[in-house]
Amino acid sequence: MTAKIEQTLENALRNWKAMSRSGNEDAEEAADQFEASFYLFIDAVREWFHGLDQQPQTLEEFLELPAVRHILELLPAPLHLNFETEAELIVDHISRIDEDKYDE
Repeated sequence: MTAKIEQTLENALRNWKAMSRSGNEDAEEAADQFEASFYLFIDAVREWFHGLDQQPQTLEEFLELPAVRHILELLPAPLHLNFETEAELIVDHISRIDEDKYDE
C-alpha cells in the first residue's frame, strides 16, 4: 500500500469517526468532510491500481490483493459495500464525474 493510500485512508477514517460522533448541528458538515475524504482515498486507490504491472481483471481478484485485504480490515463494516462498489468501477476502468460521486 502506498503512503498516499495510507494517508487518505487515515483521513477518511478520522472523518468517519467524527461523523459518527457529530450532533445534529454539525452532522451535515461532518458528512461532507467524510464524503470528500473517502473519494480522495478512492482516487489514491485508483492511481495505485493503474500503476500495477498486472492489474486484476475481476473484482474478486482485486479484493484478494494483500493491500486491498488490509484496507478492508481497516475499513468499518458499513463502508465495505461503498469500497467494493468503487473497486468494481476501478477494475472496469470507469471513472465517475465529480457530481456522480455525490449522487448515490
